[in-house]
Amino acid sequence: MKKKVLYIISLVLLLQISAATAQNVILNAKLDTFAMRIGEQTRARLELSIDSGYNVVLPELEKEKLVEGIEILESKEYSQNVDGGRKNYIQEYLITSFDSTRYEIPPFEVVVDKDTFASNRLILDVYSVEIDTANINNIAGPAEVVDVQLTWEEFRDAIYLAIILILVAVALVMTTISLVKNKPIIRIVKVKPKLPSHVIAINRIDEIRNNESLSAEGNEKEYYTQLTDVLREYMHDRFGIDAQEMTTSEIIDELLKIKDKESIKELKDILEVADLVKFAKMKPDERENRLNMTNAIEFVNETKNAEEHIVQPTEVKIVNERSLLHKRVLIAAVVILAVIVLGVIFLLTTDLYNMFS
Repeated sequence: MKKKVLYIISLVLLLQISAATAQNVILNAKLDTFAMRIGEQTRARLELSIDSGYNVVLPELEKEKLVEGIEILESKEYSQNVDGGRKNYIQEYLITSFDSTRYEIPPFEVVVDKDTFASNRLILDVYSVEIDTANINNIAGPAEVVDVQLTWEEFRDAIYLAIILILVAVALVMTTISLVKNKPIIRIVKVKPKLPSHVIAINRIDEIRNNESLSAEGNEKEYYTQLTDVLREYMHDRFGIDAQEMTTSEIIDELLKIKDKESIKELKDILEVADLVKFAKMKPDERENRLNMTNAIEFVNETKNAEEHIVQPTEVKIVNERSLLHKRVLIAAVVILAVIVLGVIFLLTTDLYNMFS
């Protein structure tokens, strides 16, 4: 009877080997270690190598226990192609056990097309931790709490975040105060009053006198043009006559209505010489040029308004109400700064919690 049973088992094994050989299936199961202590971890690994083109169904990974007493902590599955048209399938299980005994892990079953193949079985011995009962009083108690000093790298980020928080918070407070008070924009402008007409004329004549290029020979036309322009502008400001658009005779006629003939004699000589220089190409000598310059100054001093005085600059306060656009900008700034403050507070709180937890 026993011989018949052995014969049947041998026949079944031969049929499985023949099928595996026909499909060139290599199926193997192994453990990283065959013995471990309670609570330790090891890995069970199932490897399948087969020709490409077959439909393969591997064992399900969604299980809590490999067998009763062996828990699955983590499982993963992956495959890879190798040279020669073959494909490898691999399943890994991270396992542990809290009962000391010998475990027999049954073969893993893999379905290739319609054929089922079984791997080898595995044996795992789990040992308990030996306790020294002879010296039980020497078992160490809980260790004392040790104060660990924080390093700069650990609280550096918290300090940076705190500084950023302070700066942004100050900006938020100042912007909010500016928005709430809504004070108008005040500008102080220094107003420089216009100088008296005779002072302006004397200053410009001094500029012409100090300009050596105008005094050079050949520049007589430019010299007298600038000198008479100053006098014409002075007469416009002092007497209100449009001297720039008048001829020499017209200017003299207008001045005779205001001043006596003697007071404008020097002016008449200057204007007549200037006309001869500009239109008749007359070239007066340097002495005559200086004399006309002096006469121009005397004319201004003799005809100036004694009541005109130099006024000191004054400051004027200009008040402008804030525009609607400015208010909107302030509101947007308050909102943005508030969001930044909340974000920095969150980051700082998280960093401190992780530091001291």
